[in-house]
Amino acid sequence: MGEHKRIGILTSGGDCAGLNAVIRAVVHHAVGNYNWDVLGIRNATLGLMQRPPQVMHLTPENTDGLLTMGGTILGTTNRGNPFAFPMPDGTERDRSNEIARGYHQLKLDALIGIGGDGSLAILRRLAQEGGINLIGIPKTIDNDVGATECSIGFDTAVNIATEALDRLHFTAASHSRVMILEVMGRDAGHIALNAGIAGGAHVILIPEISYKIANVCRKIRQRQDRGQNFSIVIVSEAVCTESGELVTKMEQFGESRLGGVGQYLAEQISHHSDAETRVTVLGHIQRGGISSPLDRLLASSFGVAAVDAISEGRYDRMVAWQNRQIVEVPIAEAIANYRAVNPQDTLVKTARGLGICLGD
Repeated sequence: MGEHKRIGILTSGGDCAGLNAVIRAVVHHAVGNYNWDVLGIRNATLGLMQRPPQVMHLTPENTDGLLTMGGTILGTTNRGNPFAFPMPDGTERDRSNEIARGYHQLKLDALIGIGGDGSLAILRRLAQEGGINLIGIPKTIDNDVGATECSIGFDTAVNIATEALDRLHFTAASHSRVMILEVMGRDAGHIALNAGIAGGAHVILIPEISYKIANVCRKIRQRQDRGQNFSIVIVSEAVCTESGELVTKMEQFGESRLGGVGQYLAEQISHHSDAETRVTVLGHIQRGGISSPLDRLLASSFGVAAVDAISEGRYDRMVAWQNRQIVEVPIAEAIANYRAVNPQDTLVKTARGLGICLGD
């Protein structure tokens, strides 16, 4: 089917469920139906910086068991912008040309990059400046990549958060407590909103909708007055304090990361009401484990579509899910605006209709 090609594939940014399913789909379609060669790039763009470039030859045989496997067999990184790469002496260097040289040294005809909006923006710039034929595939548990209704990893993360809420209900009721679940969501509240509705939360706090502690406490008291002795709160890690400050913590390498708003809310709720509170921070559990059937389907469809785009010579595009089908959009369009929760969104209206407090 057409001319023989040699393509590369890499995973960039944070890991999530479904990445290996994409790799499997790309290999099965590219090798099985087009008879192409597929090289997996190790550790995202870091693999292309190495000499020789760090790759693994991918075949249907060595990718066959990847459908349900979490993480990424290729490895990934969310540190080290190649245009300002941190060096051991503390300086920064533009190493983007090394990545382009690695791509051409491997004699690749195209590169499939699986990433979120940040990774795709960097990969697109690398492609534009280095003569790389790039196809993007959206992945992020936050589901905030533009121009696609779903990104790989989101559904699994929602399932995990929903299961956590299901479990918290019972212990909250047993001890007459307010249980707060802090979930991921760097800029957007999609996980909290979706899991909150599916898991029967009584309060959902997301960064797109401002809140007041008094409103949250009012909801808790209303439930107490009706004899409902417990409440479940789910909050996105990107939710600010009531005064508008992000809650962060300092981690290794001097990085400041989101986290801690759940504890802040617990202290505020305890101070302004007589409710006993407990906090669960779900953290990286949302990224791991076996991917959901929907994520497997999405990953498989994206992988096949990316290979077909390469076969027809369409580059600088991202495969996306819109109106129950796979489409292609310019990468520039996908990364122009991240996909936040619209306060007029159907699910926001659903939450309000169910009597869930959104804090406003």
